Amino acid sequence: MLELTILMPCLNEAETLATCIQKAKGFLARTGIKGEVLISDNGSTDGSREIAEAHGARVVLAPRRGNGIALSTGIAAAKGRFVIMGDSDDSYDFSRLDAFVDALRGGADLVMGNRFRGGIEPGAMPFLHRYLGNPVLSFIGRVLYGAPVGDFQCGLRGFVRDKILALNLITEQLEFCPEMVMRAAMADLKIVEVPTTLKPDGRSRKPHLRTWHDGWRHLKLLLTFAPFSLFLYPGALLFALGSVLFLPLLFGPLDLGALTLDTGAMIFAATFIIIGFQLMWFHALARQFAVRMNLLPTSPRFERLRERLSVESACKGGAVFMGLALIATIAAVGHWAANGFGPIDPGTITRAASLVAVLSALGLQSFTGGFLWGLMTQKAPAQAAVETQTVTAQTVDAAQQV
Repeated sequence: MLELTILMPCLNEAETLATCIQKAKGFLARTGIKGEVLISDNGSTDGSREIAEAHGARVVLAPRRGNGIALSTGIAAAKGRFVIMGDSDDSYDFSRLDAFVDALRGGADLVMGNRFRGGIEPGAMPFLHRYLGNPVLSFIGRVLYGAPVGDFQCGLRGFVRDKILALNLITEQLEFCPEMVMRAAMADLKIVEVPTTLKPDGRSRKPHLRTWHDGWRHLKLLLTFAPFSLFLYPGALLFALGSVLFLPLLFGPLDLGALTLDTGAMIFAATFIIIGFQLMWFHALARQFAVRMNLLPTSPRFERLRERLSVESACKGGAVFMGLALIATIAAVGHWAANGFGPIDPGTITRAASLVAVLSALGLQSFTGGFLWGLMTQKAPAQAAVETQTVTAQTVDAAQQV
């Protein structure tokens, strides 16, 4: 097995591809590393494939368009224990990969280049990318995933091939690179950074990257893989804040020094409770889906939740909320009847209506959330059939042994 594969995705890079290959092969020759240069072609029509083969690189063909598709195809086809990947537009120097190899040999699973530490030449990175997009997205990634990475979007990186293949990365476009960092962090892989330089690419055409479109896709990916930060924590905070305000206001205005809270604040508190409860259900459902689809790892805490939460338990909780809502409604109507069905203080009506609305909403959310949870925990027909066949085969084997 080779020690290193230098992988370059390629889509119509005839202007720069030969230079990148020559630098990569020069690095292998200078260091004596047993390796290969691999080009994953993404449907080039400008002769890039022929250029790569003429300069001694191995070429694999991605089945369809997409930077993530090209990279995943190349990683799967790589023969090296380590892979260092980078764009084939001559913006990265493939002749200077020593720091990446040293870090990989030293036990790192993923080695990220950091262009902000290594240097960005004038004109190499658009202003918005350099001072807004990359810093903001990298900050969000560090906060949500705890990844020690200051440049999430850096295209030059090295990794242990088998470790990255085991992550089962799924994105097909430019989000593939940040997904790799996120999933590596969630899998507790050892991630380190090394400074790398970025210079203006050597192409005469516009880059494939679209600032706002791809920036939004990256942000959406960061949030999608963080159901705790996106749903659970905001939901729990809203629910707690709403409850702290709502319960005292049920019995009358709340004086806080110079500030008096009354029915208006109660309506806002009721809204916080309902939205917060819904967000917590969203978290449970999103986490269940992500674990089932192997997008996120499970955890002891989540497994305990799966053992306790079922359609039956959710419906019981919903029935309790709906029962309390019915009791509150009967009490309110009884109070009105005691007053001869005449005019009632607006504050009294608002408090009773808010309580009924909150309890009813929590009940309905529990019913719908429970049924969705039940659907998502059911085995797919194909999976159930396989398990049935396995059990049947084991039973037959046991009978034959007897």
